[in-house]
Amino acid sequence: MLNDSARASAVTGIPMSEELRAEIAGRLRRAREASGLSQGQVARKLQLHRPTVSEIEAGRRRVSTDEVAEFAELYGVSSEWLMTGKIGGQNAADERLAVVARQLSKMSDADLDRLLGLLKMLRHSGAEDDV
Repeated sequence: MLNDSARASAVTGIPMSEELRAEIAGRLRRAREASGLSQGQVARKLQLHRPTVSEIEAGRRRVSTDEVAEFAELYGVSSEWLMTGKIGGQNAADERLAVVARQLSKMSDADLDRLLGLLKMLRHSGAEDDV
């Protein structure tokens, strides 16, 4: 992994509008949160300073293609999704589903069974409210 100074000298960042940078920053933040990692943990794993991660997530710092690939690997998402918001060339209309799927994959069988029971109760409760 590249440290901050090596990255800065190797790649200055992907040219992009402020709007696009903000969109990427938001996806990076959501992916980090969905992964259950703090900015400090990400910084340590990627050999960055914590303020660097904060600046990237705030959209105030450009991110290089190498960094996008490292974030994607760490968070278990595709670089394509981080850069475009698309998965497999299609819009991720409800990215929450991808986040939920990642979280579900980390749960034990017993916890999944409890969750399914809760979902059935909620669905049944919601049906009564509609009457």
